[in-house]
Amino acid sequence: MANPKPDTRSLPAAELRVDQVDGKRRIVGYAAVFNSPSEDLGGFREIIRPGAFASALAGADVRLVVNHDPSLILGRTRNGTLKLVEDSRGLRYEADPPDTQMARDYLVSIERGDLSESSFRFYMFDDPNRGQSCRSEPTGVIREITEFARIDDVSIVAYAAYRATEVSVRSLDQARLALAKPDPWIAQADVELLFAEAD
Repeated sequence: MANPKPDTRSLPAAELRVDQVDGKRRIVGYAAVFNSPSEDLGGFREIIRPGAFASALAGADVRLVVNHDPSLILGRTRNGTLKLVEDSRGLRYEADPPDTQMARDYLVSIERGDLSESSFRFYMFDDPNRGQSCRSEPTGVIREITEFARIDDVSIVAYAAYRATEVSVRSLDQARLALAKPDPWIAQADVELLFAEAD
């Protein structure tokens, strides 16, 4: 069963572009890249492994939105205007946006490079040992994700979500549960989060 609390992750400087296909503009990008450590998420880093999205995408109704705002929909898998596929690089998306003023405005912002990052919203399993594993390294905690429980949006975003936020706190809690014994790197991450939240 999926954890009811969503997390988001962003990919800074992601491949995000507008292509011309049959005379229409199409948004193409990567919401996630495999086998690449994330930025520091508040005392730990994440690595998404190939295949992590497979079961979450099966039958999923995913939307492409702007800044995770459900009122700014640019495509949707259920009606075929958004296509998501895991390839050798990561989670790739292609969207045929609507012919609306809102969509045209965002296409211009992507083409200009004002919007250049991608993100996705996901859910992990209630069982902290399913779909993820954590280990300590001298540089901190590494969380490897091998399976997402659910994904419900990919998003074009203005800012990366790699900051010490509530999202990072929840992920750190999951990492703590997944480790068999208390870990000194998690204790250090807790301290870093306290300082970040105080700023």
